Amino acid sequence: MGDKITLALANRELHGKKARQLRQQGIVPAVVYGPGMEPVSTQAEYNDVERVWRHAGKHTPVYLTVNSKKRIAMIKDVELDPVKGRLRHVSFHAVKANEPVVAEVPIRLVGEGESEAERAGLVVLQSLDRLEVRALPMDLPEALEVSIIPLKEAGEQLTVGDIVLSDGVELVDNKSGHEEEGEDAPQLTDLTIATVYEPAALQAANEAAGGDAEDDATEVGADNGGDTDQTSQEEETRPGGKGQDEPKQSNVDANK
Repeated sequence: MGDKITLALANRELHGKKARQLRQQGIVPAVVYGPGMEPVSTQAEYNDVERVWRHAGKHTPVYLTVNSKKRIAMIKDVELDPVKGRLRHVSFHAVKANEPVVAEVPIRLVGEGESEAERAGLVVLQSLDRLEVRALPMDLPEALEVSIIPLKEAGEQLTVGDIVLSDGVELVDNKSGHEEEGEDAPQLTDLTIATVYEPAALQAANEAAGGDAEDDATEVGADNGGDTDQTSQEEETRPGGKGQDEPKQSNVDANK
């Protein structure tokens, strides 16, 4: 772990549509919630919140100060402006230092450019970029590192089983208890992280995938009589429309 990431939050009085006034002043609305506490509506300067979001993501603990009260929290959810990409709201989930948490951690390939495969002109392509782990907040790694230096030939792979975990850190297998069980069921440690390819084979595969996508688009257009009706398309993408996921955790602040 690097230096502690800290953020001071103030109580927030403006909610709902009135929170727009805060954003116009360069302030980000936020909420802090967790077990054994009522959600607390808070706010902070945009640059401070953006810095924390950039460095902590959703896998590094943040040391919060809310009106002189100290808490350890993880960023659970962020709401971004769909056009400008700026932060509109942040949800912090308070955690206890002595209780394990589950967080999604990025996978980092180490030794890029140093493998025998790359020196021979082959390409190492990463296909899995993050995994969920369980650990105490202070033990959460900034990244799961795996070395690609041992790779030599086309077709060789790195799997989740090649990751060396720090003490107190364990992988979370979301497929445990799945209907597919038995010896033939895929194991988490067998998932591929990266594969060595011949450049020509990789290019051919990309071109084939692109051609399939174009064919599919043509067929969809023909089946639907041309372009998609814009009104129905807006309904799919509009917040709360048919294409939306379940409500985000940030809705614990019902009046934001």
